[in-house]
Amino acid sequence: MRSLLVTVLSFSAFWCSACNSGPAVYPASSAASATTVPSTAPTIDRFQREIDAYLESDRLSPPPQYAVVFAGSSSIRGWRTLGKDFSDLEVVGRGFGGSQVIDVIRYADVLILKLRPRTVVFYCGENDIASRKVSAEDVCRLFNTFVDLVHRELPQTKIVFISLKPSPSRMQFIDEIRRANRLVKSYAETDPTLSYVDVFTPMLDDAGQPRAELFLNDRLHMTPAGYALWTRLVRPYLD
Repeated sequence: MRSLLVTVLSFSAFWCSACNSGPAVYPASSAASATTVPSTAPTIDRFQREIDAYLESDRLSPPPQYAVVFAGSSSIRGWRTLGKDFSDLEVVGRGFGGSQVIDVIRYADVLILKLRPRTVVFYCGENDIASRKVSAEDVCRLFNTFVDLVHRELPQTKIVFISLKPSPSRMQFIDEIRRANRLVKSYAETDPTLSYVDVFTPMLDDAGQPRAELFLNDRLHMTPAGYALWTRLVRPYLD
């Protein structure tokens, strides 16, 4: 698996033409390139406690194979009602807080691939853009890398990308978030195993501002109402 990961990171997704439209918002000196993204992302060690907790939980109570795996950052980790929201499906949560797409790629073998999921629901990329080191193009290329990694091992697995949300605390990045969403949507349309779920637009009010009732006081993470909306929007892609 390690050699496969190195190969995919080195050669695959960075040739994705759908991820290369429009100029990068950040200066070239700070934007992550295909070869520098791993070094600008958070280090692996900061997530070790959460990863170890998942591995210990898996040891004590092995999760189901061929389930729907929800993977990504804290918006997935905070989805405490997954089992209830999708009670008719076998679902597994694999989110860890503060993660960027490169971190999900690094841990894909132990958190995702070993479960051989039939579907992966993916939410990540918002932290990347908020870091000011990763552009919309980088998010799309890294998601392409994640897709290649999954499909080299599990070619029939479907991958559902939940669009980046309009977090009130990150409105200074809203244009880059919109652009990342457009790029990923275009990329997803090139592959029948991929789906793109627009949660960005339904999370805005009539004035085009984030709906306050969907976010906690930190203006970043979601309330139960936010997750109820996501459940309704994601559901059709899992049926």
